[in-house]
Amino acid sequence: MLNRFICRGLHHHSIRCVSGGVTQVPPKLNELNHNMLTIEQTATPKQKSPYDQLKFGKEFSDHMLDINWTNDYGWQDPAIHPYASFAIDPAASCLHYALEAFEGMKAYIDDNDRIRLFRPELNVQRMNSSCEALFFPTFDGDEFLQCLFELLKVERSWIPKKHGFSLYLRPTVISTHPFIGVAAAESVKLYVICSPVGPYYPEGFKPVSLLASDKYVRAWPGGVGNKKLGSNYGPTIRPQHEAASLGYTQIMWLFPDRQNDDYFVSEVGTMNQFFFWKNKDGEQELITAPLDGTILPGVTRDSILTLVRDWGRFKVTERPFTMSEVIEAIEEDRMLESFGAGTAAIVSPVNRIGWKGKDYAIPLDREDPNANAGPLATELFNTILDIQYGKKEYKNWSVIVPEK
Repeated sequence: MLNRFICRGLHHHSIRCVSGGVTQVPPKLNELNHNMLTIEQTATPKQKSPYDQLKFGKEFSDHMLDINWTNDYGWQDPAIHPYASFAIDPAASCLHYALEAFEGMKAYIDDNDRIRLFRPELNVQRMNSSCEALFFPTFDGDEFLQCLFELLKVERSWIPKKHGFSLYLRPTVISTHPFIGVAAAESVKLYVICSPVGPYYPEGFKPVSLLASDKYVRAWPGGVGNKKLGSNYGPTIRPQHEAASLGYTQIMWLFPDRQNDDYFVSEVGTMNQFFFWKNKDGEQELITAPLDGTILPGVTRDSILTLVRDWGRFKVTERPFTMSEVIEAIEEDRMLESFGAGTAAIVSPVNRIGWKGKDYAIPLDREDPNANAGPLATELFNTILDIQYGKKEYKNWSVIVPEK
């Protein structure tokens, strides 16, 4: 018996209706219903690349999930059909006003040849939150996951059967409303495409260097930094290239602390940022920025915080903290290790931070000078990976896709 997910934290009823510039509450519209799903199999399957040739985001599977919504009907019947381009009106508002959101998930094959997902209900909840930010219709998360399960069964042969490999899933929602004007979308497309991927670090951890930049701001109070909107990512490309031109792997995003003439640490690249240090009281402490509306509520972030709190070995803190605190911990030899966290890499160890023209070394493993990751980052990576592949059971985080 399939356990039903709790994905209804947000209202999923369609409440959008725009006529003459007036927002109205329309009659009850159709809700997403997986029982109406249709499946069209491709007649021309693609050639799959060998595992060692997989590149992230370069290759896509044979089929996609496609669901449309209009404000006079609601959610139309979901369909799985061959992967293909779709026609879109040049006036579609996603092309003009960035009315678009997305998610990143992975599907795995375990040792018993079962398909697994990792905490998919959190991705669905976050996508509905992004939809609300865009004034899109939201949807029933359980029904969406049932459609996603069917897509994974159709694409089963595309899920790599090797530890560390997976099928990356990209749920996306866009406005297809052909209107040049800043207004609520009257038509929306929700779709999912799939891409086989290998390990983020195929030859083991490779620590990254960060440029702490006071030139750019990723997100701000009252904005949408806590949503997974495309408009949060496009403007980061240029700062990232500037960091790379200076010899750094990623940019560390900061936010001005005007009151204290300092900068708060927020995120790194497209990941949540963690520091593990000894605080001024001599306690070991894992610290990360709080979910104050500027920080993306990452699934990996939440997983790390839940795990380490369950372990109970050290203090775990979510609070605003500054670059001055980071530099002070480094200079006083209290910094133990640091890493970013996200779906693609799970954890990404940090070995250097550039700040105001000076480089600061971050320890990896004080006991092993040849290590490429700290002991905490390594343990978190292995623990989460084992949960994802069903090697370790923990809080029902790894969800088995039901197959008849």
